Amino acid sequence: MRFISSLSKSIALLASVVMLVIGSLVFSSPAEAANYTVTMGAGGLAFGPQKVTVKPGDTVTFKNGMLAPHNVMFNPAKSPDSELSKSLSHKQLAFQAGESFDVNIPADAKSGDYEFFCTPHRGAGMVGHLIVK
Repeated sequence: MRFISSLSKSIALLASVVMLVIGSLVFSSPAEAANYTVTMGAGGLAFGPQKVTVKPGDTVTFKNGMLAPHNVMFNPAKSPDSELSKSLSHKQLAFQAGESFDVNIPADAKSGDYEFFCTPHRGAGMVGHLIVK
Protein backbone atom coordinates (compact mmCIF):
# COMPACT_ATOMS: atom_id res chain seq x y z
CA MET A 1 0.00 0.00 0.00
CA ARG A 2 2.85 2.39 0.80
CA PHE A 3 4.37 1.62 -2.58
CA ILE A 4 1.19 2.71 -4.39
CA SER A 5 0.94 5.87 -2.27
CA SER A 6 4.60 6.72 -2.96
CA LEU A 7 4.14 6.02 -6.68
CA SER A 8 1.05 8.26 -6.79
CA LYS A 9 2.95 11.11 -5.12
CA SER A 10 5.86 10.71 -7.57
CA ILE A 11 3.53 10.77 -10.56
CA ALA A 12 1.72 13.82 -9.19
CA LEU A 13 5.05 15.60 -8.62
CA LEU A 14 6.28 14.71 -12.11
CA ALA A 15 3.00 15.91 -13.64
CA SER A 16 3.30 19.20 -11.71
CA VAL A 17 6.84 19.79 -12.95
CA VAL A 18 5.84 19.00 -16.55
CA MET A 19 2.88 21.41 -16.33
CA LEU A 20 5.12 24.10 -14.85
CA VAL A 21 7.66 23.76 -17.67
CA ILE A 22 4.99 23.73 -20.38
CA GLY A 23 3.24 26.72 -18.79
CA SER A 24 6.44 28.75 -18.63
CA LEU A 25 7.14 28.07 -22.32
CA VAL A 26 3.62 28.82 -23.50
CA PHE A 27 2.84 31.81 -21.32
CA SER A 28 6.23 33.49 -21.12
CA SER A 29 6.37 37.08 -22.32
CA PRO A 30 8.34 37.84 -25.47
CA ALA A 31 11.77 39.38 -25.17
CA GLU A 32 11.62 43.04 -24.29
CA ALA A 33 13.03 45.65 -26.59
CA ALA A 34 16.53 46.78 -25.75
CA ASN A 35 17.86 50.33 -25.41
CA TYR A 36 21.34 51.24 -26.61
CA THR A 37 23.28 54.47 -26.09
CA VAL A 38 25.55 56.02 -28.69
CA THR A 39 27.62 59.01 -27.60
CA MET A 40 28.03 61.78 -30.17
CA GLY A 41 31.49 63.27 -29.79
CA ALA A 42 32.91 60.34 -27.85
CA GLY A 43 36.49 61.35 -27.15
CA GLY A 44 36.56 63.70 -30.14
CA LEU A 45 34.71 63.80 -33.43
CA ALA A 46 33.41 60.24 -33.34
CA PHE A 47 30.42 58.16 -32.36
CA GLY A 48 30.92 55.71 -29.53
CA PRO A 49 30.36 52.96 -30.31
CA GLN A 50 30.80 53.44 -34.01
CA LYS A 51 28.69 50.34 -34.77
CA VAL A 52 25.60 49.25 -32.91
CA THR A 53 23.60 46.11 -33.68
CA VAL A 54 19.88 46.28 -32.93
CA LYS A 55 16.66 44.40 -33.56
CA PRO A 56 13.34 45.81 -34.71
CA GLY A 57 11.58 47.33 -31.71
CA ASP A 58 14.81 48.47 -30.04
CA THR A 59 15.64 52.09 -29.22
CA VAL A 60 18.93 53.89 -29.69
CA THR A 61 19.57 56.95 -27.53
CA PHE A 62 22.03 59.38 -29.11
CA LYS A 63 23.65 61.41 -26.32
CA ASN A 64 25.77 64.52 -26.79
CA GLY A 65 29.32 64.18 -25.53
CA MET A 66 32.15 66.52 -26.49
CA LEU A 67 32.77 69.12 -29.18
CA ALA A 68 29.14 70.03 -29.84
CA PRO A 69 27.04 70.60 -31.89
CA HIS A 70 26.06 67.14 -33.19
CA ASN A 71 23.16 65.49 -34.95
CA VAL A 72 22.46 62.14 -36.60
CA MET A 73 21.53 61.87 -40.24
CA PHE A 74 21.01 58.46 -41.84
CA ASN A 75 22.36 58.14 -45.37
CA PRO A 76 19.51 56.96 -47.67
CA ALA A 77 22.04 55.98 -50.37
CA LYS A 78 23.85 53.64 -47.96
CA SER A 79 20.86 52.02 -46.27
CA PRO A 80 18.64 49.06 -47.17
CA ASP A 81 15.52 51.25 -46.82
CA SER A 82 15.92 54.86 -47.91
CA GLU A 83 12.53 55.95 -46.55
CA LEU A 84 13.26 54.46 -43.15
CA SER A 85 16.70 56.07 -43.06
CA LYS A 86 15.07 59.46 -43.70
CA SER A 87 12.56 58.92 -40.90
CA LEU A 88 15.27 57.86 -38.42
CA SER A 89 17.33 61.01 -39.05
CA HIS A 90 17.49 63.75 -36.43
CA LYS A 91 18.37 66.96 -38.27
CA GLN A 92 18.24 69.25 -35.24
CA LEU A 93 21.63 69.93 -33.67
CA ALA A 94 22.29 69.11 -30.01
CA PHE A 95 24.38 71.87 -28.42
CA GLN A 96 24.53 71.01 -24.70
CA ALA A 97 26.54 68.22 -23.09
CA GLY A 98 24.24 65.37 -22.10
CA GLU A 99 21.46 66.44 -24.47
CA SER A 100 19.94 63.37 -26.08
CA PHE A 101 17.23 62.06 -28.37
CA ASP A 102 15.86 58.61 -29.12
CA VAL A 103 15.65 56.76 -32.41
CA ASN A 104 13.10 53.94 -32.35
CA ILE A 105 13.64 51.06 -34.74
CA PRO A 106 10.23 50.11 -36.18
CA ALA A 107 8.99 46.53 -35.93
CA ASP A 108 9.00 46.21 -39.73
CA ALA A 109 12.53 47.61 -40.26
CA LYS A 110 14.47 45.89 -43.04
CA SER A 111 17.61 44.20 -41.85
CA GLY A 112 20.96 45.53 -42.98
CA ASP A 113 23.55 48.25 -42.41
CA TYR A 114 22.21 51.81 -42.02
CA GLU A 115 25.02 54.35 -42.23
CA PHE A 116 24.62 57.54 -40.22
CA PHE A 117 26.73 60.67 -39.78
CA CYS A 118 26.94 64.01 -38.00
CA THR A 119 26.28 66.78 -40.50
CA PRO A 120 28.81 69.34 -39.15
CA HIS A 121 31.55 66.72 -38.66
CA ARG A 122 31.02 64.27 -41.50
CA GLY A 123 34.10 65.54 -43.29
CA ALA A 124 36.13 64.81 -40.14
CA GLY A 125 35.01 61.18 -40.28
CA MET A 126 32.14 61.26 -37.78
CA VAL A 127 30.28 58.33 -39.33
CA GLY A 128 28.64 55.31 -37.73
CA HIS A 129 26.63 52.21 -38.57
CA LEU A 130 23.34 50.91 -37.23
CA ILE A 131 23.03 47.23 -38.08
CA VAL A 132 19.49 45.88 -37.93
CA LYS A 133 19.35 42.09 -37.50
